[in-house]
Amino acid sequence: MKRPTTGKTVRYTIDLDAPPSFTPEEIAELDALEGRPVDFSDIPEQVDDGKWYRPGKFEEVINKQQVTLRIDRDVLEFFRSSGQRYQTRINNVLRDYMLAHQATPPQKRSR
Repeated sequence: MKRPTTGKTVRYTIDLDAPPSFTPEEIAELDALEGRPVDFSDIPEQVDDGKWYRPGKFEEVINKQQVTLRIDRDVLEFFRSSGQRYQTRINNVLRDYMLAHQATPPQKRSR
């Protein structure tokens, strides 16, 4: 059974034998641009520092560890209702609690 189309895919084909769809005025404007230097003033200057690397194997972030944690439903709903990255916010709350209860001075928080 064939799935119905979602209507999200748009396809165009170019008929190379068809005459161009430019008006004579548009063609004249394009011809006037020929030979004119390109304005790069709105592009930040690129620095060639020679530090391009070939992408390597993906390395997992070692700092984070996946765990199963049982949290009261209302607490979880509160954090989920605050938007995306709610797990990061839960982690930040737990980190603040941990730092407040450590004997040593708190370290700078890394996000």
